[in-house]
Amino acid sequence: MKFNATSRSDKGTSASRRLRHAGRVPAIVYGGTAEPASIELDHNEIYHALRKESFHASILSMELDGKSQQVLLRSVQWHPYKQLVLHVDFQRVDASQSLTTKVPLHFINAEKSPAVKLSSAIISHVLTEVEVVCLPANLPQFIEVDLGGMLAGTTVHMSDIVLPKGVVLTAHAGETSPVVANAHVKGGSAAADEEAAPEAE
Repeated sequence: MKFNATSRSDKGTSASRRLRHAGRVPAIVYGGTAEPASIELDHNEIYHALRKESFHASILSMELDGKSQQVLLRSVQWHPYKQLVLHVDFQRVDASQSLTTKVPLHFINAEKSPAVKLSSAIISHVLTEVEVVCLPANLPQFIEVDLGGMLAGTTVHMSDIVLPKGVVLTAHAGETSPVVANAHVKGGSAAADEEAAPEAE
């Protein structure tokens, strides 16, 4: 995905306020061998780009003063109650260096699972994204989680998911194999009732 940026020399709160009044967004790009650079973006362009999930988990092509740079979106500051982008951070990407970033999870086939079709269970998505490490060329826009085999009362852990080639979980995400989704029957399952009975006695 591509977006346009322009270098800016004015810094500080007053300069940022003037930019926003002019329909521009102050931003910064850092990382790599170059010094951090202050840039500005067109508000409408970046606002619509940020509404696309892929913009948050893709290597982006930033056109800065006529030159293209590969970057990754790192953070966005929004106005507390208006649909306004206040500031954006980007990180330069080196094709030969691994990067760490969060990737969204896409859940499929939940409605086809035995948990839903046979037990009328409710499947909850415990995680919506996961942190991974990979080379820029291997960065997936999302990781697919197939829930088609879920049974009522079961859970899907991150360790159950086949990651794309060249992608690994960060140590933090991989140590405990967090729960990604679970299926529970409304009003409690028979197993839950059996577990509760000894406690009541």
